[in-house]
Order: sequence, then C-alpha cells, then structure tokens
Amino acid sequence: MEIRKSLLKSSSVDVLPNLSIRIPTVGEILEDEQHYYNLISSLTATPFQYMVQLDDIGLDFTEVTDYQLFMMLFPSFARSDMRILFGDTDWSDLSMGNSPENGSPILLSEKNNIVIDELTYSQIADCIRKINNIKKENRKPGNNEAKQFRIKLERKKQKRNAKKPYEPYLEKLVVALVNRPEFKYNYEQVDNLSIYQFNQSFEQIKTSIHFDNTMIGVYAGTVDTSKIKDKSCLSWIHT
Repeated sequence: MEIRKSLLKSSSVDVLPNLSIRIPTVGEILEDEQHYYNLISSLTATPFQYMVQLDDIGLDFTEVTDYQLFMMLFPSFARSDMRILFGDTDWSDLSMGNSPENGSPILLSEKNNIVIDELTYSQIADCIRKINNIKKENRKPGNNEAKQFRIKLERKKQKRNAKKPYEPYLEKLVVALVNRPEFKYNYEQVDNLSIYQFNQSFEQIKTSIHFDNTMIGVYAGTVDTSKIKDKSCLSWIHT
C-alpha cells in the first residue's frame, strides 16, 4: 500500500473503502498502553516471534507465513476492543471464508463490505509498523540445529518474562523526551501528538545525538570517517 498523504498530517490511513487505520494520539495510548502495544504486536506478529507457540502445536515456524499466523490469531482479535486502531469498524462481524476467485482463505464481512485477503493484511501490518516504528522480525535459522536451539532459548525467555509485570514503554519515552532540551513539548502538549509524530521526533533526536557525538570524535581525532561503514551517522537528519 502506497501512503500518499504525509502521516505527519494524518489521523488515519485508508486501507479499503470501508476500512481505515487510526493514528492514535499519545494521550489515547497512555489511557491503556499495555492493551495498545499488545494489540499492534499481535497484528504485526511474524512466525519468528511465535516460534514457541507454533512449536507447541507441532508447526515449524519457518514453514508458516505471516498471513497464516494472522488467520490463526484472528479469533482472539475478533473478541478484542480494537477501536483505538480501527474506530467503529466491527471486527466481530468478520468471518473466515475462501476467495471465490482463487479459493484462498479470506476474512469477509458482508454487512460492512470488507474483504481482507493476504495482500490487504500485508498492507495493514506494514502500515501499523510504519506508524509505530516497528521493525519486522522475519529471521530464519540457517539449519535445523540452529532452529531447535533458538526455540529452546526463546522458550526459556518467555517463561522468565511471564512472571514479570508489564513495563511501561511509551510512558518512559514521554518522560525521557520531555526532559530533553531538543524536545519542544511539555507533558500536556505531548498528549495531543499522534504516535507517528512522537515516534518521528524520538528518532530524529536519537539521530541528532548520534551525529553530535560522532562529530565530537571527528574533531577530536578519535573517529576516522573513512572507516565508518554506516555513513548515515554523518547526517543529523533522520531518514
């Protein structure tokens, strides 16, 4: 999906004529941060991130597509409150079916005239990632031994983290940025920024700090620019 309108000026992105993705404000997300990040994490999940759960039901995560995983997780989506992302669109009305054109699995709402196929899901997931600055996790182990070792490590990690309470993410970023001289918003003002605007500000400040530190090293003679592989650190503009 090509996003033609600047996300800095947008409050939503149209995916289908009857389906849009909202770009919530920081304040809206802070009302229930855990719910929001659980929701977008599930909607953008890749089999690599669900390797343990897939292994538990006898599936090889390297053989499962993103769309197949989405269809497996859909029943839980249908019961979730997704208004913060999709407004008043009723996802509980969507049911699983098959495309009359090629027989591939789809989600269909005759009431709302919505059809979500693999391409549409990919567009939804990519849009959510872009809005929320999420990198896609699509790594694959080089061989079966590496795969089994990775699953074992991930299983231990999940068991360890299952006992930990949720750690606020966005709240900590807000506190950190509000107390940076480069960030021009106070606590009240930041509530009204869209999450895309906030994320872009965060990335720009990180880029500027990295650039400043690099230039200090260059001027001090401790950094040789000819040996820097990633030349992006030589620009203060985030791309």
